[in-house]
Amino acid sequence: MVSEVIPMIDATYRTIPDRDHRAMAGLSMGGMQTFQITLHHLDTFSYIGGFSGAGGGFGNTPFDVHTAFNGVLNDSAAFNKRVKLVWLGIGTAEPERMYKSVHSFHEALEKAGIATVYYESPGTAHEWQTWRRDLNEFAPRLFQ
Repeated sequence: MVSEVIPMIDATYRTIPDRDHRAMAGLSMGGMQTFQITLHHLDTFSYIGGFSGAGGGFGNTPFDVHTAFNGVLNDSAAFNKRVKLVWLGIGTAEPERMYKSVHSFHEALEKAGIATVYYESPGTAHEWQTWRRDLNEFAPRLFQ
C-alpha cells in the first residue's frame, strides 16, 4: 500500500501528496487492515476510518491501547494533535461479536483519551446499507 499503491495514485491522479491530505478507510476486514496500515504509517495518513471493522479486541482478545501498534496510542495528546480523524462505524444489527469488537475498541480509545467519532447505523447489519451510511457520515469530515 505505502510503497506501491500510494505512489501510483499520486503519479496518476491530481492529488496533494502529503499526510494532511491522505485518508484511508475500509469495511469489515478492510477496516481492520486500515488500522493496521495507518497506525504503523502515521507519517503517511492523518484520517482513519473503519466501517464495521476496527483495530483491536477481536475474539475476546484484550486490547491494550498502550502496547498496541508499537505504542503509537500511548500519548493521546500527541496522537490527537497528529491524527485529524479516527472514525468508527457499526450497524446496530451486526453479529454480536462484531458489534462488541468495534464498540469495545471505541470505548478503549475514548478511555485512553484518543479522540474518535463513533457512529451506529440504526437497524442495519454487516451489509451495504451500513457501509453506505458510514461513508455518508465519514466523507464530509475529511480534509476539513
